[in-house]
Amino acid sequence: MHVFDPVHPAQAGHYQPALRDLPEIEQTATALGVGHLVLVQPSVYGTDNGLILRALAREPGLHRGVVVLDTSVTDAELDTMHRLGVRGVRFNLVSPVGNGPSAFRALAPRLKARGWHVQWYARADQLAAIADLHEGSGLIPVLDHLAGLHPGVGATDPAWASLERLAAQGAWVKLSGWYRLQASAPYEALHTHIQRVAETLGERLVWGSDWPHTAFEHDALPPYGSLWQPVVQALGESRAAAVRVAGLWLYD
Repeated sequence: MHVFDPVHPAQAGHYQPALRDLPEIEQTATALGVGHLVLVQPSVYGTDNGLILRALAREPGLHRGVVVLDTSVTDAELDTMHRLGVRGVRFNLVSPVGNGPSAFRALAPRLKARGWHVQWYARADQLAAIADLHEGSGLIPVLDHLAGLHPGVGATDPAWASLERLAAQGAWVKLSGWYRLQASAPYEALHTHIQRVAETLGERLVWGSDWPHTAFEHDALPPYGSLWQPVVQALGESRAAAVRVAGLWLYD
């Protein structure tokens, strides 16, 4: 999930976020029996991680974080982030203010030294390039939003072979953001893709709420259950339960 504050400087040419702070989502999560969250730096704030780091600093170590980094970041800054709960770095090949391969290459050795993973928000046709980047890097790739595998990606599309390459490199896939995949609730069009991804990745699946769902108006957010139910319907109750537990390992 993400946290937002309209006072925090946003990147030009992007959406203007409303206030969605940590106490709000903690209250929602507590009511659902969730005590630990993963805060992901949204693209709208670029490499200014001030807001997410302040949220993590409220109770250092309680939650986990995934940041966006400039290559000029110092080792001392990385170590501070780690103490606060940061365990990964996000690269965004979709957003107009995203980042990409050159930053990955520059940062990779220091990320590996800290045991951090790399989260990619990318289209399905970019999976091959991501697999090339990770070859020999020793870094775990985490593919956001079902690895971009929308219903239009056919059964013989080269993206599936790229996904298999990434799986061999230890990749994880995040089951999240269904509405970002050319699909509408209840997302039945994605069930076969979810099943195939699960067959390819095994236990390396993690669910994400994508709160506060920036694709929707702030007063029309989708119900929590509608975002979890596709996992249950595609994989069954027992396999879906394993997805919840798997995230504890990825963000340890």
